[in-house]
Amino acid sequence: MQSLKNSPSPLKRPRLTPQPPPTPPNPQTLTTNKPSKWTPLNLTQSELSLPLTFPTGQTFRWKQTGPLQYTGPVGPHLISLKHLQNGDVCYHIHTSPSEPAAKSALLDFLNMGISLGELWEGFSASDCRFAELAKYLAGARVLRQDPVECLLQFLCSSNNNIARITKMVDFLASLGSHLGKVEGFEFHEFPSLERLSLVSEVELRNAGFGYRAKYITGTVDVLQSKHGGGAEWLLSLRKLDLQEAIDALCTLPGVGPKVAACIALFSLDQHHAIPVDTHVWKIATRYLLPELAGARLTPKLCSRVAEAFVSKYGKYAGWAQTLLFIAELPSQKAILPSDFCAMEENKSAKTKER
Repeated sequence: MQSLKNSPSPLKRPRLTPQPPPTPPNPQTLTTNKPSKWTPLNLTQSELSLPLTFPTGQTFRWKQTGPLQYTGPVGPHLISLKHLQNGDVCYHIHTSPSEPAAKSALLDFLNMGISLGELWEGFSASDCRFAELAKYLAGARVLRQDPVECLLQFLCSSNNNIARITKMVDFLASLGSHLGKVEGFEFHEFPSLERLSLVSEVELRNAGFGYRAKYITGTVDVLQSKHGGGAEWLLSLRKLDLQEAIDALCTLPGVGPKVAACIALFSLDQHHAIPVDTHVWKIATRYLLPELAGARLTPKLCSRVAEAFVSKYGKYAGWAQTLLFIAELPSQKAILPSDFCAMEENKSAKTKER
């Protein structure tokens, strides 16, 4: 997972190259519901916590559109999710070619074939610290995103902060079909590789992408050259072993092992992928591999960290690592009890002394 550094001051709005307006969806193919029509998703907060899932670095396309409410596109569907007072989750379809298809796509996107409660029960049995964190951070799910969309988002995230990543992803998304506007936010279906292939490196640089512009255009070109299509090639990686999928992703411009692990975990069903960045390295040296504290992170040690997580948590280690990563974010540390944080600091100090 990428290192997410919030900028202390607002960034200047990037100068955008004028683009032809995206083709709006055909109104005859859309269903539009009244804002009051919310439908229960039959999910408790322990299975899906929206604040612990959407603004924590997995995706940069969902926006907070109300108290405990988030809105985003899932393919051609524009959907809002919110928590009721009892914590249960409900959904509202703003626009969609088909309501049944929208719900099916949403459940797939939320990885609802996997029981978070059962996973966390197993993690808690093997790790008392995880069990303690789970009391306060229940419901942090791993999403199952479209691989093309996920790949291009994480190309934007390289050595970047949340504000700039979001601006870049919004720019790319604006090239797709317009889905609607909710609480001042404009939403679009993510553009196809064919549409993205029409965008030049210069246009992306003018839009503030910097050196990432060449990685995006280069990756789109490589995907376009794949036999059967780049989207189909990416989907085929779901059937490979993790290392094979990582190696395949690393053939794309700008994709290294860390970015590849993010894409594998968040879109390719590689549930034991471990994106090792400085945050995950600190977690590993504090709790799993204290003997490596003070060492410099190398590719070899990245592999060792990933192996340690899998050894500890099993074939869904990526889901456990996601919670441990979220627990380190300042926004989430604030909701942990002060005595728990103090105990953590004492343990960390003792580890450093040893």
